[in-house]
Amino acid sequence: MLNRLAPFLFVLLWSSSFIASKAGLRDMSPLLFVAIRMAGCAAVLVVLMLVTRHSWRPLSRWRWFHCAIAGASLNAIALMAPHAGMLLAPAAQIALVQSLTPLLTAILGVALLGEHLRPRQWFGLALGMAGVGLVVGHAAFESASRFQGLALAFIGVLGLVFGTLYFGRFCRGVPLLPGATAQFISAAAVSGLGAWLLEIPRANWTDSAFMALGWNTLMTSLGGMALYSTMLARGTAARASANFYLVPGTAAFLAWLLLGERLSYLAIAGMAIASAGCWLVNAGKRAPA
Repeated sequence: MLNRLAPFLFVLLWSSSFIASKAGLRDMSPLLFVAIRMAGCAAVLVVLMLVTRHSWRPLSRWRWFHCAIAGASLNAIALMAPHAGMLLAPAAQIALVQSLTPLLTAILGVALLGEHLRPRQWFGLALGMAGVGLVVGHAAFESASRFQGLALAFIGVLGLVFGTLYFGRFCRGVPLLPGATAQFISAAAVSGLGAWLLEIPRANWTDSAFMALGWNTLMTSLGGMALYSTMLARGTAARASANFYLVPGTAAFLAWLLLGERLSYLAIAGMAIASAGCWLVNAGKRAPA
């Protein structure tokens, strides 16, 4: 049951993070927002490790280093750049850029991890790419600042792709709790350093800031990334990342409902095409090696 529900829960949680972040960034600078979120995740997981008396032994023999690299990429670089981009572009369009993740992951996964995809899945990836390009291309020509925001979001995509492939290559055998703990400790360190070096931190401790941080820490980063790690451990990198094609449409609906962001017919068409691509990738079974 969890295997079937995991992709849908992940999409809902990851989509909601764009809305919570957009609300939280009204009161906090983006890199500080990410740094506090990562530090909160790390603190919760360290406490869980101590309370449940989990062994740190699965992180021996440099496995902690591999988890740290994956965590810094998946949870720090992948979030810092798009959070900065949200100051320049709508949340739904930032989410849409992130759905470039499946195509890049699939291409590199075949080359580096030896994963195999059927023609139907390749067609789904191309269809998803077309849906993303339809919306991103139009948005880029609308505004120079919006293009800069989308470019920052693409840097986050590169971090997410690298982290996904690195996790698939080096971290699949590490138990979830110690592995995630190492990942978030590393992400907290990297994002904290980024906030110190790359921006002038700003924080206005309002109720909405606390709620945005709480939701993104507990539900998205801990819950969502646990689901993503589970999907990576039990399937191919391409199929796990294909769920990002469903995020833009969900995020756009939530942004319209909760933030009042307008959704154009072009955006709806592009997100529908991208969602069809996701279905094709996930519907096709992994081809035999």
